Amino acid sequence: MRRESTSLVGTAVNSAVNAASVSNRLRPAVRRNGRALSVAALMIAMAAGGAHAQSVAAIVNGEPITQLDVDQRSRLLEVSSPTHKAPPRSEVLDELINEKLEIREAKKWGLEASNDDVNDAFKQAAARAQGGKTVEEFGEMLKQAGVTPQTFRARLRAQIVWPPLVRGRFQSSLEIPDQDVLAEMLNKKSDEIDTGNFDYTLRPILSIVPPGSTAAVYDEHKRDAEGLRSQFHTCEQGLPYARSLGTVVVRDQIVRSSADMPPEARKNLDSVPVGQLTAPEITKQGIEMIAVCAKDAAKAENSPAKKQAREALFNERFEAQSKKYLAQLRREALIEYPPPPPAPPPATKPPAKPR
Repeated sequence: MRRESTSLVGTAVNSAVNAASVSNRLRPAVRRNGRALSVAALMIAMAAGGAHAQSVAAIVNGEPITQLDVDQRSRLLEVSSPTHKAPPRSEVLDELINEKLEIREAKKWGLEASNDDVNDAFKQAAARAQGGKTVEEFGEMLKQAGVTPQTFRARLRAQIVWPPLVRGRFQSSLEIPDQDVLAEMLNKKSDEIDTGNFDYTLRPILSIVPPGSTAAVYDEHKRDAEGLRSQFHTCEQGLPYARSLGTVVVRDQIVRSSADMPPEARKNLDSVPVGQLTAPEITKQGIEMIAVCAKDAAKAENSPAKKQAREALFNERFEAQSKKYLAQLRREALIEYPPPPPAPPPATKPPAKPR
């Protein structure tokens, strides 16, 4: 049972954080500038918290990382690893130090992950777990694997704020010129145009249903939508007619590439002839249909090969910039490694009583 729960947690952890996770394995040169007293003061202040609380692994700009933090993160990385092996303890501590710096730097630039943000990310991780889990079920899975939910949430908090901070501060250096994309495609021997994909020109049409309406009202609007659909044969004639109906709103034109669509959505659009409407669907605002006004072979700009090449180059530059940024933060930070607490003196036998 323990092995099974570990595997399930690993799947959920990898799904939740893999996209946003930035591998930061940089070991800093530790600055020691006479603030050793702060270590001693912090150790004394934490003494009231119990024996384990006194064991401080590192102090980052005055914020402690305890051995318990390291133990918990090590366990989390172990259960999320395909090999179920924890990385070296020094790497685990480095990751925790990095996250302290990332959160602190993001806060300086006005980026903070609220509790609601973390709760939403935690909920998404639970949904991605095998079979889909509720927040409560996922939390119980973590506990069974020896990981507290707080440990998982702490990791999510840093991963929420760090990527947007790097993208926002270094946007210009992360832009990918077309010539670099073309070179990447030639290097990977990719085709410029994928003729199996299409660009759809779409016009959403919404029949507004007042909130709180009964099922009978929805049925009436749906019948009206089906009537409009039966008379809609071209966008040139059908859109003006739809606008003339009192409860219908024609939204702005959008262009979607089939490469960006889920298979079900693409199959749905493929089944609709150009100039006609998709079947009515109930939404929060009413009854919606989509007018398919054009269907063209995908342009090179929207081809999957070009998008993949651009994403690969962006990820590569993002990773390099992220490591460079973090290395700078570590050079500027005060990172202290307190000595381990002294071992207790060996027990001594009481002197023998004289006879």
